[in-house]
Amino acid sequence: MKTITTGKVKTVYDAGEGKAIIEFRDDITAGDGAKKEAKEGKGSINAEISARLLRFLEEKGVKTHLKEFVRPNKFLVTKVEIIPVEVILRNIATGSLVRRFPFEEGSELNPPIVEFGYKNDDYHDPMLNNDIALALGLCTRDDLTVMRRLALKVNDLLKEFFFERGILLVDFKLEFGKTHEGEIILADEISPDTCRFWDSETREVMDKDRFRKDMGSVIEFYSEVRRRVLS
Repeated sequence: MKTITTGKVKTVYDAGEGKAIIEFRDDITAGDGAKKEAKEGKGSINAEISARLLRFLEEKGVKTHLKEFVRPNKFLVTKVEIIPVEVILRNIATGSLVRRFPFEEGSELNPPIVEFGYKNDDYHDPMLNNDIALALGLCTRDDLTVMRRLALKVNDLLKEFFFERGILLVDFKLEFGKTHEGEIILADEISPDTCRFWDSETREVMDKDRFRKDMGSVIEFYSEVRRRVLS
């Protein structure tokens, strides 16, 4: 199959007839790719977690690009034009938020914070406001409204899903794409690579921060997230 794009941790292939194959690789990166390793089994873990979560969201009325999970580490998806705007949902203050603003580490954010980011490695994915997104021609004002609404719905659904499994959904990022018909649907993945997960009792980190901060046991905690998600 023809390669459409090779990203930091995934490769996308053209599957024809308006479909694509996404391969989840074992690579893990941090700092815009400055730090990179391969963790055996990580690609299949993320694929399985993400497949379960996307199917759950579909059941709740959120349209996604997922058509079929091809074990162990591939998705067959509807081909979409990715909107180069990441939507970041924050439920608990941590990470860059407490470095940029006077929030107390670990404090609950009520209501949750929605941020937009420019999906562009050359500019290190900077934060956007609506006017910058429109001036750059990244999307329309209506697109931003739809993505915000869908992201908040996803947040409500996933917060409850994870809480029932002993996990706090601290924050996460989403990507959306437009179908051939122009409909905005959820794309990419939802996994420990794109979310912050804490154990709800111990607040133990269960996501990519373990790699970013050299905390160790990355695959062990990814596997524990998978176990709980599939329970």
